[in-house]
Amino acid sequence: MRILIVDDEENIRGLMKRYLQLENMDADAAENAFSAQRLLREQTYDACLIDLKMPGMDGLEMIKWIRSEGFRMPIIMASAHGEIEDAVEALKNGAQDYIVKPFNPEELTIKLKGLVEAQNLRNIRESEERQASEYAFIGESTRIRKIRELISRIAASGSTVLITGESGTGKEVVARTIHAQSGVQGPFVAINIGGVPENLLESELFGYEKGAFTGAVSQKRGMFELASGGTLFLDEIGDMPHALQVKILRVLQEKCVTRLGGTSTIPINARIVCATNKNLEDAVREGKFREDLFYRLNVVRIQIPPLRERKEDIPLLAHFILQKLNSRMGRHFTGFTPVAMEMLKNNTFYGNVRELENILERAAIFADGELISENDLDLRGASLHLTQSSQAQITDNNGNNDVITLADAEKSAIERSLRRWEGNRTKAAEELGISRRTLITKIQDYGIDL
Repeated sequence: MRILIVDDEENIRGLMKRYLQLENMDADAAENAFSAQRLLREQTYDACLIDLKMPGMDGLEMIKWIRSEGFRMPIIMASAHGEIEDAVEALKNGAQDYIVKPFNPEELTIKLKGLVEAQNLRNIRESEERQASEYAFIGESTRIRKIRELISRIAASGSTVLITGESGTGKEVVARTIHAQSGVQGPFVAINIGGVPENLLESELFGYEKGAFTGAVSQKRGMFELASGGTLFLDEIGDMPHALQVKILRVLQEKCVTRLGGTSTIPINARIVCATNKNLEDAVREGKFREDLFYRLNVVRIQIPPLRERKEDIPLLAHFILQKLNSRMGRHFTGFTPVAMEMLKNNTFYGNVRELENILERAAIFADGELISENDLDLRGASLHLTQSSQAQITDNNGNNDVITLADAEKSAIERSLRRWEGNRTKAAEELGISRRTLITKIQDYGIDL
């Protein structure tokens, strides 16, 4: 771990450099911002400690330059002046924390280690999310195009956004897209409200001071602080305990937080983006969700449609996912047989894009050849909402609602292929990705007579 110290006071530079080295951290020191710019171009740093008042270029200007150059390392602003205005300005311009001189070197070291660890985890998470979820927003259906247009209009506004939709539709992908297009330099910090035990949720969001409770052996910054200058994504906001909702409302109103066990308020500057698969209006009527908090969150609403309501996007998604699987698994699939694609288009996908990914990953494991065939797809039990007869209410290519089994879909694909090739079974079998013998057997089984 390498830290850059920028301070015009020689004694502070020397003290911090020696202390960090004792903590097994490498450290370089610069007496002014111009020297620091040179070092930043020559070395890679995990974090920076920057003094506010310096001759030539002050700390705020230095932070602006760092962010404008694309450096993402955490920054702590240090100053002998403990003014709230200074702290707010530093956080607005891309600092992650603010410390007042004289400070305790041990406290600063804890802050630096925490920030670097959080940034490393964030980088890993962002990379994984981009690889695993970038396809979730692919599509050319009318509703998806409208969502993309809406995001482009509201991304830079800073307004609070509420994203609704079923599980697996890509709500976090939309949130990350809003963050990426917003132009802010701060981080994207995500927390799943439903995935954190209720007794730990408050400390995760607001942080705590050392000794705030049993086990609090050091200070911890909460999600609101970590997201300052960026975006805080509150996933499954509908699961938030009622007692905590009033505290979240206060944070949104006052733009500051107080750590557990602390007395001072800490300014925050994070855009709030929330998501839920629940109907919050119903929750408000039932008294499970505060009405005033709902209106605070529901400034801009984005409703993501389930995959079964945008079936025209399934081929695009399926081919994109298949290419991702090729890269990850070292395979060379080129596409799908017509029957296999017909089966995918006719599936209800109550698990949405996530279910489609799981189905294709399993198919890629067991498939032979270059095409994914109907024999490779296992749609039985893929969705908990499928009926025992494996039937589902779908919309056919003519826009008519009908109940179609997978066997019906296969028979229809075979009939269309045979018509295209004027009954030539060899050509039809090649197009369908099956052997001529298998085709003849299926023709007999289905009683097809052209």
